[in-house]
Amino acid sequence: MFVNVTPLGARNPLCTTIRKAIQKGIRTEDGFAVVEGFHLVDEAYRSNLLVDTVIGTDSALQNWQAPREAYTATRVFSVDSVTFSTFSTTETPQGILALVRLPEWEMEDLLSFPALVVILDGLQDPGNAGAVVRAAEAFGATGVVFLKGSASPYHPKTLRAAAGSLFRIPFVPAPGLPDFEFPLYATAKADAEPIDAVGWRQPCGIVIGSEGHGVRPEILAVTRPVTIPTRTVESLNAAVAAGIVLYEARRQRNRP
Repeated sequence: MFVNVTPLGARNPLCTTIRKAIQKGIRTEDGFAVVEGFHLVDEAYRSNLLVDTVIGTDSALQNWQAPREAYTATRVFSVDSVTFSTFSTTETPQGILALVRLPEWEMEDLLSFPALVVILDGLQDPGNAGAVVRAAEAFGATGVVFLKGSASPYHPKTLRAAAGSLFRIPFVPAPGLPDFEFPLYATAKADAEPIDAVGWRQPCGIVIGSEGHGVRPEILAVTRPVTIPTRTVESLNAAVAAGIVLYEARRQRNRP
């Protein structure tokens, strides 16, 4: 159990800062992302990130199996359950969150050879965006680009759906499509090359479009459309489609 726990009131400036970051899906002015839940807080420590602050209800802090670093490098505050409910983005909050400094990446960090870059184009749902990032890490993608109009990688729901992958895989927000020196493919519904006919072993990128409209026409114009053959179902959820494409890429790259 923590010895030095400072209680916070609902109107404390730190509480106001956290609520603002959560509502806007951004980092705090000091550059910290808000991560919520026991698993994600612990994952931040396991990923060797700076966990500046932990805030929880008394019961959550008592039940938290805190790592050793939490006792030396982290400020710990307590709030009542009503105040914590003003932070939470879940219907059944676990009563604990942390301010975490995520790694800062450059575009070059996404291009380790052979590059396999996932590009999110207007994927606005944070849950879907986070799930795509999780699949990207699981299947060996070298990085993720969040194009303007996509969900924020710093939104608590994106972070939660990514389940810690945004703590490790390189990612970069970008205003427009980067000028990559390798082929780019884009998921399409039909009249496109099947994904198992594409040579995924070469450096390449895959663009995942929005839930409702798919990849924008101006990006389709500079990419090669690919499709996932299906039966009776015309299209798949964006995160499911990304996982299937990335699995095919890994399958090919693992062949002798």
